[in-house]
Amino acid sequence: MANIIIGPGKYVQGKGEMENLKKYTDSLGQKPFILISSSGMKRVAGLIRKSFGSPEPKFEIFNGECSKNEVDRLIGLMGNCDVIIGAGGGKILDTAKAVGYYTKKPVAIVPTIASTDAPCSALSVLYTDEGVFDRYLFLPANPNLVLVDTEIVSAAPVRLLVSGMGDALATYFEARANQASGGTTCAGGQATGAALAGRNPG
Repeated sequence: MANIIIGPGKYVQGKGEMENLKKYTDSLGQKPFILISSSGMKRVAGLIRKSFGSPEPKFEIFNGECSKNEVDRLIGLMGNCDVIIGAGGGKILDTAKAVGYYTKKPVAIVPTIASTDAPCSALSVLYTDEGVFDRYLFLPANPNLVLVDTEIVSAAPVRLLVSGMGDALATYFEARANQASGGTTCAGGQATGAALAGRNPG
């Protein structure tokens, strides 16, 4: 079976890169729709505004749950926006990916914390409005852009960095179990010993 890797169209990482967000999204669209939390507005909206200048991009506050109702609400608010930008944690990022999937618009992902593996996955986990797991929404492709401003991520609460480290370590055991079962990965390949060592993931 083939070894297959799925990745974002472009991955950008570096200190202060949030101020270059517009430069990286210009090829995706000119009218961004930015999904962000209330706390995210306080932390990073100023940097996003500085990047885009005038006219200001359209911001929408995330309601806290990655549900089909929230996805539908956001689709109804997009208007003529032509690129979705999710800035924040895992549920925001999964919601942005789902909105992009249903509207067939490009998606840029801007994680602001380390404790999520949502940025580089072709998957959105949908919940009910009450926070109960609903279903997996498997996506045909990864986000068009993932931008990680290391200055912002490192300034997040320490517990979130530690959680991210734990999540990364847990992935090893998930991959090992998948290899032992002979199962296929979401990419359509098969987990191998090389995948566990961090090479040629299936």
